[in-house]
Parts: sequence; C-alpha cells; structure tokens
Amino acid sequence: MANERRVQMDTTYKKIRVPGKLFIAGEYAVLEPDGQCIVVAVDRYVFAEVRRSEENRIDLPQLGYSDITWTAEESKLFFNVTGPKLSFIQNTVEVCHQYISELGVTPVPFNLSITSELDDPSGKKYGLGSSAAVVVAVVTAILNSHKEVGIQPTKELIFKLAAIAHFKTQGNGSCADIAASTYGGWLLYSPFYGGWLNERVQANVNAYALVHEPWPGLIISSIVPPKDIRLYIGWTGSEMRTAGMIQRVQDFKDKNPVGYKDFIDSSRAAVSSLVKSFTEGNTNLALQSLSMNREALLQLSDQSDANIETPKLKQLIEIADKYGAGKTSGAGGGDCGIAFIQKGQDAESLKNDWKKVFIEPLDLKVSLEGAMVT
Repeated sequence: MANERRVQMDTTYKKIRVPGKLFIAGEYAVLEPDGQCIVVAVDRYVFAEVRRSEENRIDLPQLGYSDITWTAEESKLFFNVTGPKLSFIQNTVEVCHQYISELGVTPVPFNLSITSELDDPSGKKYGLGSSAAVVVAVVTAILNSHKEVGIQPTKELIFKLAAIAHFKTQGNGSCADIAASTYGGWLLYSPFYGGWLNERVQANVNAYALVHEPWPGLIISSIVPPKDIRLYIGWTGSEMRTAGMIQRVQDFKDKNPVGYKDFIDSSRAAVSSLVKSFTEGNTNLALQSLSMNREALLQLSDQSDANIETPKLKQLIEIADKYGAGKTSGAGGGDCGIAFIQKGQDAESLKNDWKKVFIEPLDLKVSLEGAMVT
C-alpha cells in the first residue's frame, strides 16, 4: 500500500493474558468437513509482555531461549535462531509482520517475553493447548502494539492470523484450540475448510486479503451450559502426542471407511444432542449426551487400536459416571478426562475417588474471557 506510515509504540509494557483450552465433545469428528465440537477456555494462562525496543527480540525463558532476534527483507523475516520448538512463534511473527506491512505501516521493533502456567512447574504437561495459546498471545501482543495506527485487534482478526500461522507451520488441524484461547468461554465450533486455507497459505495469498474474506465452513458461537451443570477435570498422570493419535485414526479411516462413518455419525448426533441440552438448559440431556459421545469415542478406540480410552481414563470415567457423566478430553491416550455432575452432587467425593486411583483433580474453572490486555 502507498503512503507508508511508521507507528511509535507506547514505551510502557503491554501485558497480555491468554487462556488454555479443553475439549468437551466432538473430538476427531471435528476434523471432517462441516464437523462440530464443543470446546471451553480454562483459567490457566499464557502471559506475554511487549514493549518498544531498538531491535526485535523475543525471550522464551521456559524453553531456554533468550535474545531471539530477526531482520526483515520485504515480507520475509530472518531469525538468528531456528528450531522445531520455535517454528510456531516465528511463523506467527512473520504473518503479523506481513499483515501490518500490507496496511502500509512499517512495523516497529519490539521486545516480547512469553511465559506459561499451562503446564505444572514440576514439568507435568496437562494437555491444555500450550502451542495454540502461545500463538494467540503473540498475535494479540503484536496487534495491540500497533493500535496507534488504527489496527483494531478484534477476536476475529486474532483468530484468523493465528490460524494462518498454525497452517503455515503444521498444514492441518481444526484450530478449535485457537478459537477457545481467543474467544474464551464455552464455544460451539465448526472449522473452516482446511484444504482451502492450506492452498491459500501455500500460494502466499496476501494476509490482509485473506483475513478480510469469509472463511468457508467457519462457525464460532458462544454457548451456555445448563445452570445446574458443573465441570470437573482429572489428569491421568500420563502425557500423549496428539499427532500420533490422529494418525492412527486416519489409518483406520483409510482401512475401514464404513466403520469410520459410523463413528462420525454417532459423534455428530452426540454433539447435536449436547448443543440442544445447552439451548434448553436440560441437565439430564447434557449428561446423556456426554455419555453418548464417550460411547462413540470408545467404539473408535476399540476399532482403530488408537487406545483413546486408556485404562486410567476408563477409571476416571467410571468414577465420574457414579456422580454424573464422564469422557476423555481431546485426543485421549492420556492427559485429561472430564466429568459433568449436577449441582448438589458431592463433588468432593468425586475428587477423592479420583485421588484413590492416582488421578489428579485439576483446580480449573472456565475462563469467560479469551485473549485480553490486562
């Protein structure tokens, strides 16, 4: 764009807070065209601090990186340090740089520091969507640093730039975790068509044009659970790698398309039923619907040998079912499971029963606010 402008950033810190996420229902099925899931933001956060500087620099103390710097040549950035752990962040910075430049603004240098409480200080990883939250934090920090030239860091803009960076790095995924970290609260989410976005990313489509056009298939809608439902989360003590789980399910889809379609149909029916329970405020239907989704995932687990519901997750769910309803959360194979119980039920007994079999109840609540400047 003509008439390039250079913005002077505020020299004070801008502090950003971005929540983690948990899947409630619709895992795996959400990866299909027109799939849907329910996802929620939780009150553990990634924090970012950004301020004006003489040079571009990022510090990631928890990853052991400091003084990550870069120079720009047109729309391409050149970093002094590279590596797999940095690819998400570096692609995010580059996407934001492109977007700001295409507005006719010369991006100003900044210092950005990122820390996270999504994992336990002891090193335990809970599966709360760390990569997605970090990407959202970087986008939010950079956009808010350029508000002085009229950039409006809306939730939609933050989500789309973060999703572009995600696809630039990974090339696939639903980006439901990015939606939860951006918007906060309980969300009904239907992903954009991944092939469509991937083609446009690979073709180096102008970032400004891309974020300001409709994204086919994308639905992000705030929803509210029945007022008597309480959400509890338990951690199994083991971690898993989402990519490996997804690959096993993909192999099953290729080998047994009929069985896979049965799963998709069952999952969609369960998610639709759960959405209906939210709309109607129907607690009993919410419990039934969560169990329906558990059964669909259990069938997929058994048929695909993906081990979605591990013995420890099975214990977690069976205990949850005594008080309400339970299921795995996310890809399964470890990490967390969830429980819906009705207000008035003995939540302490649920948590104590989990502890007896070495399942750690997590002190998490829903974060109603997504990415924000604090």
